[in-house]
Amino acid sequence: MTPETALRCGSWVKWIAGASNHDLAAIEDLAGLYALAGVHCLDVAADTAAVAAARRGIAWAEGHGAERPWLMISLSDGEDPHFRKAWFDPGQCPPACPRPCERVCPALAIGVGATGAAGVLEERCYGCGRCLPACPLGLIEERGRVLPAAAVPALLRQLAPDAVELHTQPGRQQPFEQRLEQLRLSGVPFRRVAVSAGPEVAEQELWQRYRALRAHGLAPLWQLDGRPMSGDVGDGTAHAAVTLLQRRGRRLPPGPLQLAGGTNASTLPLLQRQPALARLCAGVAFGGVARRSLQPLLQEAQRRGVSLLAASELWPRALKQARGLVLPWLERGHPRPLRCRPPSP
Repeated sequence: MTPETALRCGSWVKWIAGASNHDLAAIEDLAGLYALAGVHCLDVAADTAAVAAARRGIAWAEGHGAERPWLMISLSDGEDPHFRKAWFDPGQCPPACPRPCERVCPALAIGVGATGAAGVLEERCYGCGRCLPACPLGLIEERGRVLPAAAVPALLRQLAPDAVELHTQPGRQQPFEQRLEQLRLSGVPFRRVAVSAGPEVAEQELWQRYRALRAHGLAPLWQLDGRPMSGDVGDGTAHAAVTLLQRRGRRLPPGPLQLAGGTNASTLPLLQRQPALARLCAGVAFGGVARRSLQPLLQEAQRRGVSLLAASELWPRALKQARGLVLPWLERGHPRPLRCRPPSP
């Protein structure tokens, strides 16, 4: 089933890699396994290394018979960063330090760069976070990476994603429209532009976002974040996502709705208790729960010194667990969702 068909049929599933603290090996492993499990979209940070890792995972999945999912990258509509990298002042390091940070860095991003200065090489760091606890003096910190507006079109052309997600906050209509203009200047034909919004963003503002999207000829996908960055733990977070759909589903602009932020294995059973509400929902996004369920196998592969996708006796077990999470949504059978009509031009 194609991604657009899944949106229309209510069986859409997206995997979220996360904006930081994910190493490239895990992104590649998880992207490959969830693509093979049948998700329709992989959402990663707007970072060249992260996108390349996701594409390697997709290629592995296609080699095992999977249909190619959309690749989506995440941006913010404000100056707040949506991707973080490590930073420290090498001048504060003791001369006799054994530099455990350098040993644990999988990207070889800590060392002497072209300028001759020792520290974090920003072009290599992808925010895995392994170096932070390794420093015996606690000198390493996370710093937000703010993408200059002028650099966005060129980066989008380089990454060539199928879709983009814009994380929006209250009072940011003008920055949102500026992001849309950057999308236009890139020349990339986006299949969808997802708008991720929590309960603090007023419905009136989302209608403003919708008018701006349609003025640019872009098809929206609304992501309702019940509990953003929740860790996806327990029935409580699942209730938060479904409750937000209940509060807002019928009053939002046209376009398919996707649940996120706290979604887990409990989300669909909760939704199915309310058939009328369920028909408003085109699908789901899984973040932390998708990684956490496979974490033991990721760690076992790491102990063996191989990727999970290269461990022939491990990845089928990981695939079974991934399918257990996404299959109920892929097999979700009900009439066409009320909100999933194609957007009018």
